Amino acid sequence: MCENHEADNGRKNRARTGMSRRTLLRGSVTTFGLAVGGVLFSAGSARALDIYNPFSAYQITGSWQEHLDRGSLGGIDYGMGVGTALPAAGAGVVTNIPYNGTGGHTVTITHSDGYRTQYMHLSEFLLPDGTSVGKGDIVGRSGGAAGAPGSGSSTGPHVHWHLITPGGTRVNPLNYLGGGGGGGLPKTATEQDGVPGPVMWQRTQNWLRIESGYTGPIDGIPGPNTYTALQRNMRNWGYTGPIDGVPGPNTWAAVQRLAAAHGYTGPIDGVMGPNSWRGFSRFINQDRWD
Repeated sequence: MCENHEADNGRKNRARTGMSRRTLLRGSVTTFGLAVGGVLFSAGSARALDIYNPFSAYQITGSWQEHLDRGSLGGIDYGMGVGTALPAAGAGVVTNIPYNGTGGHTVTITHSDGYRTQYMHLSEFLLPDGTSVGKGDIVGRSGGAAGAPGSGSSTGPHVHWHLITPGGTRVNPLNYLGGGGGGGLPKTATEQDGVPGPVMWQRTQNWLRIESGYTGPIDGIPGPNTYTALQRNMRNWGYTGPIDGVPGPNTWAAVQRLAAAHGYTGPIDGVMGPNSWRGFSRFINQDRWD
């Protein structure tokens, strides 16, 4: 589904500079923040970074090895509908690369340790260059529909993900996972600050996917499908209202009853506040929802 990222550019650079493939394999050349050469990484010496896999709930439609087998420098494709929100795999600074050759619209997140994560074939950029983001913050929307603006040479909706070392070598990000519980979702800070955010809702969506038939994206943006699954689950906590995807006091009162089982001590009044969200997040931060 994904293209041979920069394979043609690499051949042109070698012809122009007289560099052999063997020479390139001893180092790296970068163009527009993308590695166009370098030694492919050996997983055995990978060090854990403070990143997680934000796409673990999606099907892999193109593995790292499959990319290598067709001449790409490597990457992982995850199938998802056009417009799916793309969370940052780790904290860093955003750089957007419009119409980045065969990769189409590309967003780069430069992390404090010099590593860079990249997402390709975006349908939309959401943040200006230089924006600082935290792990799980939404940095763009997926694309990949054949022939659509920003899709590059993609033949179907998906996101392409890879990691680049400080030396410019493209590597498999799954070999470097460290800060996200071994590849699952990160824990939400809502347990401490009582402020619901994208990571809390990602974890909620994953919980509802596992338990209550939620089939939408794990994007941290709740909507009618998320709330419908939540209402179905809240039948276990005394909710008796309609399953209509429009949460009201009765829905939230049931959520408070769930939160009360995890340390919430306030009133069951259907009005969510910081203490209600803290109790709920103690539940949603359990490892089984990673």
